[in-house]
Amino acid sequence: MTVNNAPPSTPNLSDAHRATLAALSRCILNGAPPSGETPNELAVRCDARVRALPPHRLAMLAQALDALGGRTAVFQAIGRLSRFASLSLGQQTRCFASWGESALPALRSAHQAIRQLVMVVHYSHPAVTAAIGYDGPLHLRSPGGDWEGPLPGTPSAHEPVARGRKELPGLIAPDPTPQGVVLAHTIERDVHRSADVVVIGSGAGGAVTAALLAEAGFDVVVLEAGSYLTRSDFNEDEAQLTERLYADGALRSTTDGSVAMLQGATVGGSTVVNWMIMLRTPDYVLHEWARDHGVYGMTPADMAPVFDRVERDVHARLVPDDAHSPNNRLILDGARALGWRASSAKINADQCVRCGFCGQGCRHNAKQSTLLTYIPRALRAGATLYADARATRIDVLERETGAPTPPRKRVTAQVGSWRDGRPTRTLTIDAPLVVLAGGAVETPALLQRSALGGGGVGEWLRLHPTTAVTALYDRDIVSSSGISLSTMCDEFIQWENSDYGFWIECPPMQPSFAAAALPSFGLAHAARMRASKQLGVLIALTRDGAERGHSSGRVCVDSAGRTQISYRLSHQDQRRVRASLVAASKIHLAAGSTSIQTMHSEPLTISSERDLLQLDSASLAPNRIALFSAHVNGTCRMGVNPQRSGATPDGERHGVRGLYITDGSLLPTSLGVNPQETIMAVATVLAERMATRHAGLTRA
Repeated sequence: MTVNNAPPSTPNLSDAHRATLAALSRCILNGAPPSGETPNELAVRCDARVRALPPHRLAMLAQALDALGGRTAVFQAIGRLSRFASLSLGQQTRCFASWGESALPALRSAHQAIRQLVMVVHYSHPAVTAAIGYDGPLHLRSPGGDWEGPLPGTPSAHEPVARGRKELPGLIAPDPTPQGVVLAHTIERDVHRSADVVVIGSGAGGAVTAALLAEAGFDVVVLEAGSYLTRSDFNEDEAQLTERLYADGALRSTTDGSVAMLQGATVGGSTVVNWMIMLRTPDYVLHEWARDHGVYGMTPADMAPVFDRVERDVHARLVPDDAHSPNNRLILDGARALGWRASSAKINADQCVRCGFCGQGCRHNAKQSTLLTYIPRALRAGATLYADARATRIDVLERETGAPTPPRKRVTAQVGSWRDGRPTRTLTIDAPLVVLAGGAVETPALLQRSALGGGGVGEWLRLHPTTAVTALYDRDIVSSSGISLSTMCDEFIQWENSDYGFWIECPPMQPSFAAAALPSFGLAHAARMRASKQLGVLIALTRDGAERGHSSGRVCVDSAGRTQISYRLSHQDQRRVRASLVAASKIHLAAGSTSIQTMHSEPLTISSERDLLQLDSASLAPNRIALFSAHVNGTCRMGVNPQRSGATPDGERHGVRGLYITDGSLLPTSLGVNPQETIMAVATVLAERMATRHAGLTRA
């Protein structure tokens, strides 16, 4: 693992902000394993870590530091008119704890933003990860348990895991850049070109669309804002790769910081960093789409062969029973002891060596992300992919005439990476067809910046709001290794006679991610991190949108061009989150733990069934409980009503012929299952409709 201790070439934060960060870190990290660096050196690394944030989010962080470092916030917390840096450690601890429980949302938001940043950076340091017993990348050591590495036995094409002898590569030589991939550093001047189709985004929706249209004979150009990285780049350095592979360097959240949002930002999108589980859209969801939103041709009978095809394309196979990690085994053993439904899941992998680094790309080329499946297909069919190419605007160049060919559009993109220090170049592409697949944040933001928003664009954000329940065990769980996610408990997906319920999975917990996710600070947090090998972690995901006419969140671009993201749990969704906390806690109890904690800012401790009653009244207000989402959907949903949807049931933007959407923003409702397979399947259906409808455009 490497740590970049050099200061950024241009500081993101002022000297005063860094000094405040240094003072806050002394309190936040009280009792944490030492890194050997001074608080000021840590502040410099924090400064470097936030370089991926958009300017307005960076400004908000600076404002948070101004507030917490000043006298007013200290006075409100402990009644002393002093700056935070001048307080004793005991006073700082009382002060910082008070901000986390403050009645003022802005103080809670600032508390969480700074706490998480400091934790992320400190627990990425090699000396710290070694002190908590973290074993590090599997390719640098021998397997530490029977849940890591290839399984014994004979390899089988019907399984996603490796069996028998399989060398784990150490140093990997860079793969040659495939024909059709254009890297930013090779573009020396502005470029203007034309195509039949421009696809913006290369994840589950964009890559599928690009492959199918290119194979149908269309001249396809793909724009991806993230970098083109391959197995030689996936060195299993958590801190480095998290910053490179995720939107906003994995610091993306709602504007108030109450929900962390994990979205991939690389060629292959979130399929490169997700945890591989493949789940089909439930039948009742497909029926709801048809009944309430006018979606056609996507009944369960229509979609069954599409799901079959997608699963073949990405080698989705059931995880065998002897392959589960101890963390996943908690779900199977605990749920079954309660008489609840729990099962192994399918994952899109081929020869998985169970290294635990699914969230940082796959150096073993086992994860069958779009980087290895649909993108190569698109390239072989003649598509061109520009990496580090951020689309900034779409202009419709011609008036609608009703001619067979849709009006020509111009996509403008800035090509270049902030990491290489080179100036960006402008890429403009004229095409009659444009497909948006940048995700449920970037897609509505781009439409709004292009004056193509309105109606339902940006509304109906769905997140599958997720929280966690952790538990200490008397044995090693080592949630940082093994297959990240291979089981699920779906006993409560249909809850209280409703299709809107919740389900339980488990996450991979690498040190930096774990430190930011776990609540509290100081001695209590440090004790939990030192026991991280014995820490079992279950996540509870809620199918949000139970109040079907209510939009819980939105993505909008303000008058200054800044993307703002808002989200609040509805009353019905709060009930489900509470019920999910109870269920996850019961699984831990049934699996043998009596030291269970929630993710509230002041964690609730559960040691027996009678302690579960406290979950009924514990606050779910913003920044009083940690919520996150890796399932960012909605905001341009399919539907027949332009005022309440962003696109037609064919995925075409209302009122703009030839402008399509094929990413998760298109989903009319939340799913109640992880969305990767649904997005791929919906994109398959819509791409084939496009190919048929616009067959006259192909240059074949």
